[in-house]
Order: sequence, then C-alpha cells, then structure tokens
Amino acid sequence: MYGRKVKLRFFFIVAIILSVILSVFLVLKSLEENVVYFKSPSDIKSLGKFGNEKIRIGGMVKQDSIKIKSNQVNFIITDLKSEINVTYSGVVPNLFSEGKGVVAEGYLKDKIFFEATKILAKHDENYMPPEVKAALENK
Repeated sequence: MYGRKVKLRFFFIVAIILSVILSVFLVLKSLEENVVYFKSPSDIKSLGKFGNEKIRIGGMVKQDSIKIKSNQVNFIITDLKSEINVTYSGVVPNLFSEGKGVVAEGYLKDKIFFEATKILAKHDENYMPPEVKAALENK
C-alpha cells in the first residue's frame, strides 16, 4: 500500500517525536527535586499538613518584630491577614528591614514557626545600588 520510503519516513518522524517527549519528561523529572514553592502566611494557615519539603514564604516584615541575638535573627512575616514567626541564622541582606517585602526560603516547623535557610529582601523598581547612584552623581 505505502512504499518503503513513506514507511521509513513515518518511523523516522515517530522516533523523533518519541525522543522529544522522552527528553522533556526527563528534564522535568530532574527539575522536580529543585522546585521551591512560594506561599503566603495565609496559605500556610490553610495547609492541612506540612512536610520536610523546602518552601518559600513571602510577605512583609511586621513593624517592631525584628529581634537580633548574636548571629540569629527572629522576625514575623505578615500578609496583613496572617502572620508566621521566622528564625534565621546568618547575615541578612542590606535591604532587609521592617515594613519591607521579604522572601524566606527554608523549612516549616509548624503552622506558625518557620526556620529560614536563606533570606531574600525585595526592593521596589526605584531601587538603585549605592555604587551606581554615586557614579551617576559624579558625572
């Protein structure tokens, strides 16, 4: 019915499609381990269970909540509906302050306590690093 060339071309196209599907599957499967989910404090409160997976919690640093004891920083992240207590050991970014946006990456201990392994301070679109600002002023 079909010639040898048509059958060969059909099998070649099917082999390419299957190899592309397999490649995409393998890439997505390998990246699955490195995916970190972003949640707000309200999302945490509505969680039925929590495990040992790494997550990111984002919101605003509550006013008058930052407590620094030697190398440990304790603060509260709020989304103006719910709050979660965060503890972090290490140096915080320069932009980290009360009333500013923050994303904390780490592990949830329970619905109100989060142990951060990394702090990412957010800034607005008008932020300019001090070095760049000084260079522009000198021109």
